[in-house]
Amino acid sequence: MARLRDIVVDCAHPASLARFWAAVLDGYAVAPYDQDELDRLRAEGVLDPEDDPTVLLEGPVGAPSMFFQLVPEPKTAKNRLHLDLDGDEGELDRLLSLGARVLNRLPEWVTLADPEGNEFCLMNPRRPA
Repeated sequence: MARLRDIVVDCAHPASLARFWAAVLDGYAVAPYDQDELDRLRAEGVLDPEDDPTVLLEGPVGAPSMFFQLVPEPKTAKNRLHLDLDGDEGELDRLLSLGARVLNRLPEWVTLADPEGNEFCLMNPRRPA
């Protein structure tokens, strides 16, 4: 039986989108750049990690990692797959302060977009904390 290993997000700027999702998700952080990784990037012509075409977001033990990978084309339509997050109205305020924007509000969830327009949902935003 297969198990979920990684979630890969195509994007225009992997470093900034990875930082957004690291701030959104509990227990996630951008993988550190050790000297070997910096040397590997330089060998590929990438002089600054801010321009890394593939940024890894590491999660808690047992949780899938996330990769943010550079693609040339912009997002043009609704996602075929999205993440559902759990949180209350305070979490909605926090997500908006990080750069998310509201696309639709329903009693049971709010549909949001990340800074590059990828949709995700915050479930139960009006539930008491």
